[in-house]
Amino acid sequence: MPTTHERDYYEVLGVERSASGDEIKRAYRRMAMKYHPDRNPGDKKAEENFKEAAAAYEVLSDPEKRKIYDQYGHAGLRGRPAHDFSSMNTEDIFSMFNDIFGGAFGGGGRGRSGRQRVARGYDLETQVEITLDDVLHGVETDVEFNRLDVCKTCGGTGAKPGSHPVTCEQCGGMGQVTQIGLGGMFRMQTTCPVCRGRGKIIRDKCEDCKGRGRSSVHRKLQVKIPAGIRDGQAIRINGEGEPPPPEVAPDGKGVRGDLHVVVRVKEHDLFERDPQSPDNLVMVMPVSFTQAALGAEVEIPLLEGKASVVIPRGVQHGKLLRLAGAGLPNLRTGKKGDLIVALKVEIPTKLTDRQEELLREFTETEDSSVLPEKHGFLKKLKDLLGKAQKPV
Repeated sequence: MPTTHERDYYEVLGVERSASGDEIKRAYRRMAMKYHPDRNPGDKKAEENFKEAAAAYEVLSDPEKRKIYDQYGHAGLRGRPAHDFSSMNTEDIFSMFNDIFGGAFGGGGRGRSGRQRVARGYDLETQVEITLDDVLHGVETDVEFNRLDVCKTCGGTGAKPGSHPVTCEQCGGMGQVTQIGLGGMFRMQTTCPVCRGRGKIIRDKCEDCKGRGRSSVHRKLQVKIPAGIRDGQAIRINGEGEPPPPEVAPDGKGVRGDLHVVVRVKEHDLFERDPQSPDNLVMVMPVSFTQAALGAEVEIPLLEGKASVVIPRGVQHGKLLRLAGAGLPNLRTGKKGDLIVALKVEIPTKLTDRQEELLREFTETEDSSVLPEKHGFLKKLKDLLGKAQKPV
C-alpha cells in the first residue's frame, strides 16, 4: 500500500536480475526463515522484512508479473490486484507458500498456541485513480480486479467431476508427518511433503483449475469514495478478498479476506494540496508588476466556481493570500480548509518603446526618493567586498 519508498524486489531477496526461478525460490525461503517472527519475537523490523520478502517473491516468482516489473518497476504493478502482505499475519503467509517451507514452524490451520484457528482467506489490494474534484464532493466509481475463488467445476476439491481425492498414504490423511530428531531425542510435526498438508491426493485433476481447487474470477464493484480522502489512503471492503486456501478449507467455508482499495489522486493543473495541512489547497497566481505596485482586484478560479481577490498596493513577490473555506473538506468532520494563493510577480521581458519611455520617467522619480537608501546599501556592499578581498 502504498507510499513509502519501495525497495527493489531483487535487492530485497538478494539475487541478481538474471536469477532463475529456483534461485528466487531458495532466496525467498532463506529470507523468510531468517525473519520469521518465531525466530525474532517482538522484533517489528524483522516482521516487516518478512512481509517485504513475501511481496517480492509473489512478483518475481510469477513470469508475467516479473516481466512487467523488469520493464516498468513498481509503477507497472500499480493498479493490478495483489495480496496485501502488510495486513496478513505470518501464519497465513506461510500457508500461502506452504510448498516452499515444507511445514517449517507448523501449519494445518493451527495458531502458535496450538488451538484451531478459524480459516481465513487472504486480503487483496488494488488501486483506483480519482480527480481533485472527486475529493471535493466524494464519488462512486467502479473497481475491477481478479481474485481466486472456489472452483465451480470441482467445488474446491481439485478433482475431476465424478472422481474424488484419495487419502494420502504418507500421512494417513492427517496432513502432517512426524520427524524424529537426532538420536531420537525429540519429535517434530511438519507438513506432509506429499500432499502438502491437504491429507488428500488428487489422482484425476479438475481440468478447469488444474487440481488447485481455486480458479481466477473477474470482479467488478462499485466503491463509494468519501469526500476529503487523501492520496494513498485505502478503503477496506470486507469479504471481497479470497476464500481460505484449499489446504485449510477445500470448500472455501470460513472467513473471506478483505479488499483494500488504495486511492490515488491525479495532479491538478492549478491546485495542489498543502503537505502540512492537506485540507488546504495552494495555487500560484501570476501578478503583473503594475498590479503589484498599484494593487488590483482580480477574479480567480476555484475548484467549484470563482472568487474575487484583492491584491494590496505594493505587494511583494511570494505574498500569501488566504481564502477561508475554499479548500477541501476534512475526511472526518467535513469542514473545509482554505485556499492559499501565492502571488508570483512577473517582470515583462519585452517592452514597447512607449512602455520603456514611461519606465525611464518613473525611474527618474524613483531615484529622488530612494537614492539615499540605495547608496547606503551599495556602501555596505562595497565595505563587505573590501573586507573579503583584504589580504591576510
